[in-house]
Amino acid sequence: MTFDEEFKEAIRRLSPTEKDKLIFRLLKKDTHLVNQLYFELASSDSKEDRRKEAKQRIERMISQSKQHWQYSTPGLLMMEMRDASGIVNDHVGITKDKYGEVYLQIFVMKEYLQIYNDHFKDSPAKKAESMNVYLVVKAFKIMVLVKKLHEDLLIDFEDDLKAIGLLFSSIPGLMKEAKYNGLDVNWLIKAEIPDDIAKIEKDLRQKGYLKK
Repeated sequence: MTFDEEFKEAIRRLSPTEKDKLIFRLLKKDTHLVNQLYFELASSDSKEDRRKEAKQRIERMISQSKQHWQYSTPGLLMMEMRDASGIVNDHVGITKDKYGEVYLQIFVMKEYLQIYNDHFKDSPAKKAESMNVYLVVKAFKIMVLVKKLHEDLLIDFEDDLKAIGLLFSSIPGLMKEAKYNGLDVNWLIKAEIPDDIAKIEKDLRQKGYLKK
């Protein structure tokens, strides 16, 4: 939303008391903005503190998934993974922690891929299709995020990228979906992400790939 100059000037003319009342009324309707402002203006927590807290929340979810996998399916596992990724998105929205975004998204991917590999790798193709496409899409997202960081930081994620790539290669249905959607798993295994990975992803989407 954009605001014209007349409206901006009217806001500037409000008294401090009127502005305070208006701000608090607006904040009541936007919990996310409240959390963001609290972190920036009042919290003593660092990005690293919040990152650790987010990881602990995700770890609890993963622990539950591991304990009750027999009641799950590839579809349910995908929904749980979406919830875990939602925790990451909330963390980044509040803290603007770009390094933490990559770190946590890789953590989510690797842990849920391991559960998938352990218990659902031989699921019928139809039941696993949505999960497989979702994982391929997430792999592209992670590589795009990694490329946005300083190149010296790639070494921090090399081992995890390799682990993700090897897990991909151990799940036949997932490898089939990866090949179909233009994902070269060697990019992960070798931690050699193309410089133009964002363009590659965009072109694939325009051609109708990376979709269920």
